Amino acid sequence: MSEKAIMLGNEAIARGAYEAGVKVSAAYPGTPSTEISENLVKYKEIYCEWSPNEKVAMEVAIGASISGVRAMASMKHVGVNVAADPLYSISYAGVNGGLVLVAADDPGLYSSQNEQDSRMVARAAQIPVLEPSDSQEAKDYIKFAFDMSEKYDTPVMVRTTTRIAHSQGMVTLEPRNEVPDKVYERQPQKNILMPGVAKLRHLVVEERTNRMIEDGCNFSINKVEYNDTKIGVITSGIPYQYVKEAMPNASVLKLGIVNPLPKKLIEEFASKVDTLYIVEELDPVIEEQVKSWGIKAIGKEILTVQGEYSANLLRKAILRQELNIAAPAQIPNRPPILCPGCPHRSVYSVLKKLGIHAAGDIGCYTLGAVAPLSVVDTTICMGSSISSLHGMEKAKGKDYIKNWVAVIGDSTFMHTGVNSLINMVYNQGTGTVMILDNRTTGMTGHQDHAATGKTLMGDPTYEVNIMELCKAIGVKNVVEVNSYDIALLEKTIKEEVAKDEISVIITKAPCVLLSKAPVKEQCYVDPDKCKKCGMCMKPGCPAMTKTENGTVWINDTMCNGCGLCEKLCKSGAITKVAK
Repeated sequence: MSEKAIMLGNEAIARGAYEAGVKVSAAYPGTPSTEISENLVKYKEIYCEWSPNEKVAMEVAIGASISGVRAMASMKHVGVNVAADPLYSISYAGVNGGLVLVAADDPGLYSSQNEQDSRMVARAAQIPVLEPSDSQEAKDYIKFAFDMSEKYDTPVMVRTTTRIAHSQGMVTLEPRNEVPDKVYERQPQKNILMPGVAKLRHLVVEERTNRMIEDGCNFSINKVEYNDTKIGVITSGIPYQYVKEAMPNASVLKLGIVNPLPKKLIEEFASKVDTLYIVEELDPVIEEQVKSWGIKAIGKEILTVQGEYSANLLRKAILRQELNIAAPAQIPNRPPILCPGCPHRSVYSVLKKLGIHAAGDIGCYTLGAVAPLSVVDTTICMGSSISSLHGMEKAKGKDYIKNWVAVIGDSTFMHTGVNSLINMVYNQGTGTVMILDNRTTGMTGHQDHAATGKTLMGDPTYEVNIMELCKAIGVKNVVEVNSYDIALLEKTIKEEVAKDEISVIITKAPCVLLSKAPVKEQCYVDPDKCKKCGMCMKPGCPAMTKTENGTVWINDTMCNGCGLCEKLCKSGAITKVAK
């Protein structure tokens, strides 16, 4: 009997890579893709790494493929943008060992700055896309993708979404297929993409796409389910589950490959149903192509391009059912907030006091944008804080940015912040950059990076010294400050923003969630000394509340004794006590 296990979609993807004989995996952590690598590293047959960014991860996987082994890169949808340069090119060059890119989209924007559809990138890059609808398929499609990659000499994208990545399902486990390494042969007319070579390779890509369009009609991952032919639905991925729940009697064409589309299969299905609907989350990628062939179908006229779908959404839009859904329970609003004791809070409290605006970046510290801190004014993409601050200065002059800083985390700085700082130095910018070094990639669950001294495999490694790196780039003014030393932090910020040259302030304190040691000290409020001034409440620590009579109370189940409130209290009402 086959062994079975309940797995997250991401866990199943890792299992699929293991069973497919993958030898190299590279990734940059990003929700909802992060757990793929965290599960892959459990299989000792696979080399796994956190790369500094997605472009590098893609290139590492490409190099492994060229050498003749099966390789995979994993990232979230916005990471695909960073990896686009090598992705578009390797589409022309093709592969040696199988090459798969897992792109995790985020319909509903659970943890992202946009809702882009990776299928659009794949169409432009002319690479095939597979889309699983549950954990079992997540595993199986990875294996299918590697076979497909080698058969058609192409990188393959496996597109998932947050709902697939983080939902659990039953998965049948199979043994690893020890795929022999492909022989490496020097092929300059394939792998050296000079204009003359690439021009010819483009023709190869077009021929490859046409073959896949024809062959895709017989792919086992495309399934036709004929039931009542009054309604026919073309769908893929997680929307398939909603279709089956909402319309169990409808005929369904479930596409496993969503680019390129199996045209003849779709035409045949459409001819056998009375009314055809196309159900896909986000962009009308399938719909636009199907309609361009002259096939009548209903899609985004009645379905949204924003957010996740649901069975109830389909019942209402397609079946026009009036749903008597009970109103959701009225519960208190719980906006995202920095953890109690977070070192970012003390940094932002000082910036708030000084009336300084922050050009923000991607990370936990984006929460400095919300009340009561309300310091971060911009968040665009990874590494953008430094570049956008530089743009402000070039547009408005040095004096304009005297009350601005760029804030960026240590992992994001290693990702693309380094390039932005180099640009700032090279183009004679000024301004102050604050690198909030909490010793981890905090937002995605505490992954290591090039400045933490530890690899994804758990091996100790060289730890990039951020201060020395900034100096090597050409920054003369580089200062390190303890994040919790608010007096020194205030003095340092005042001094650095006043300078007419680039300065970097590195605030250092580990993420409070990194320590597994029990809390030894906590802050305590003496109600008799409390002046009810509210100064300690200004940073918005969730461990602190006001009592009915206006004095402050600290929840000892949340406080970890960071001491920020103690330093802000001028009346001496707050002290640290042993737990």
